[in-house]
Amino acid sequence: MSYVGPEFDPSQPPRRRIGRPLAVTVAALVPTCLAGWLVYQATSGPDGNGPARSLPAPSSPSADRSTPSEAGPPSPTKSDKGQEKGKRKGEDGKGDGNDSSTKPPTRRPAANGPLKGKVVVVDPGHNTGNFRHTAEINRQVDIGTNRKECDTTGTSTNDGYTEAKFTLDVARRLRTLLEQQGATVTFTQDGDRPWGPCVDERARIGNEARADAVVSIHADGSGAGNRGYHVILPAKVKGGAADTSPIVAPSRELGERIAGKFLSATGSAPSNYVGGGTGLDVRSDLGGLNLSTVPKVFIECGNMRDAKDAALLKSAEWRQKAARGISEGIDGFLRG
Repeated sequence: MSYVGPEFDPSQPPRRRIGRPLAVTVAALVPTCLAGWLVYQATSGPDGNGPARSLPAPSSPSADRSTPSEAGPPSPTKSDKGQEKGKRKGEDGKGDGNDSSTKPPTRRPAANGPLKGKVVVVDPGHNTGNFRHTAEINRQVDIGTNRKECDTTGTSTNDGYTEAKFTLDVARRLRTLLEQQGATVTFTQDGDRPWGPCVDERARIGNEARADAVVSIHADGSGAGNRGYHVILPAKVKGGAADTSPIVAPSRELGERIAGKFLSATGSAPSNYVGGGTGLDVRSDLGGLNLSTVPKVFIECGNMRDAKDAALLKSAEWRQKAARGISEGIDGFLRG
């Protein structure tokens, strides 16, 4: 019906002889129409045309009157809560919000297979987010014999394929193969943290998992013409928090098995610039090895700065072969 407001005058005054009955009729109809309209609104959808629904009663009169600004911010999501938790841990000095005490390392349940009951920690070298967190990764940490930066960005091919992307891809392929054999696999990071972890935490994850074997996956950044893979073994180191004496021998066995299987699986030759053609190198300056209390090795799968090696490292087919070689080496070590 049309509304006649104060700025509109009726064209003709109502006739006096029917004024009283008309007023009575209108007075009777208004409440009825208003009641009907309210019922319709209460039983229709949000646009007045949808299906009927029941309306929840307000929890309190004040809640019913709240505007969006008065109601306060929405409840935090799961992601928001995680960020807040990380922030609090960094502020109170009990963690940096990026370590395993905040987010447990990735672990999957083991299937049945010959490696059932064995725990393998896979350490994808570096992190794709490290370059955005230079202050964090440049922080010095104790590696037993001295102090060293928390982590680095890693290297890359000349056309920008990063070591961090390579290592995570090979690590995931390796996890699949090991799980098919029944092993329980733990990652130090699975692309699920903004940077790191630091080298000391990488070692700690393997130690706390009581791993039967730990492999840290890398690719080198040497000069062009330097080609091939090499496996890095822990030297005998004792100082501060480091004592590799118990793991030197089993780590060498693990490294030798991986080096041999990597050769047969990929067809790549051992390094022509490290290890004198053996594909093995012994180092005492790596915190990830110095601080380990379980058998652990690094593998440099190739040189990202050499065009021929880089072509292999960028090949998904070759990366699958690399993962298979590492897996077969671990399998041989664990099964004797």
